[in-house]
Amino acid sequence: MRLVNRPTRLTTCAAALLLAAAAGCAPQDASPGGAHASGPGKESCEPGKLPTVAAGKLTVGTDKPAYAPWFVDDDPASGNGFESAVAYAVAGQLGYAKGAVAWRTVPFNNAFAPGAKKFDFDLNQISISAARRQAVAFSAGYYDVRQAIVALKGSKAAGAKSIAALRDVRLGAQVGTTSLDVINDTIRPTQRPAVFQKNDYAKSALKNGQVDAIVIDLPTAFYMTSEVKDAKVVGQFPATGAAKEQFGMVLDKESRLTGCVTAAVEALRKNGTLAALEKKWLTDAVAVPVLS
Repeated sequence: MRLVNRPTRLTTCAAALLLAAAAGCAPQDASPGGAHASGPGKESCEPGKLPTVAAGKLTVGTDKPAYAPWFVDDDPASGNGFESAVAYAVAGQLGYAKGAVAWRTVPFNNAFAPGAKKFDFDLNQISISAARRQAVAFSAGYYDVRQAIVALKGSKAAGAKSIAALRDVRLGAQVGTTSLDVINDTIRPTQRPAVFQKNDYAKSALKNGQVDAIVIDLPTAFYMTSEVKDAKVVGQFPATGAAKEQFGMVLDKESRLTGCVTAAVEALRKNGTLAALEKKWLTDAVAVPVLS
């Protein structure tokens, strides 16, 4: 992890003030998405001329397999699926045509691990969190997340009407996810949850009866019930805390693109593009009960 050496910066500022009082030295602004974000007023966001990993191209990361409904047919480059469509919409805002977008396979946990990145941004249903911000920068959120629980019909979890009713069932989730956080922090089960490296493995465990239920984001939950016979979406979890859980695009901690990517996301939210893409690709959650 590259940590910002704040004491050194402050010392430098103090020295600068002593040497030249007329040239003010103030703390850096925390632009949207990270402390070193670039954007209007800091770095130019001139369309198609950003300091990208590969000159003239925008490199976008995601995991493999790339799950529906976020991507269709495990093909991020198709433009089909919510996150694929969002990636190309952001690319367009930044001045990059579809042919100038290159996709790179990045395992889920590697995307927000400390260290230099080989992508300009990564999107893979990664929730923005303070802990992850220690290692990477995030764009503005592009999707408001709802966590849900999927269970096999006839299992102990299938009839749950409350969070308390889930505490004695065998639960599972993907490692490093906010879904696993929901199990540990909200459900607080009596037995340790099963942890899987990928959602494909969680799906197989559910299908084979190794777990009674898994926690996953709501759109993926709907998709999973279409693939696992006798599975159902039991309910969704209420939002907790003042801030909504949101998926954000991950960038290198020191990326000069963060402010520009954030500005692109916010423009897409303002002009209705994100809402239209969500309506097109993601299932409506109105009919799913909220567990209390």
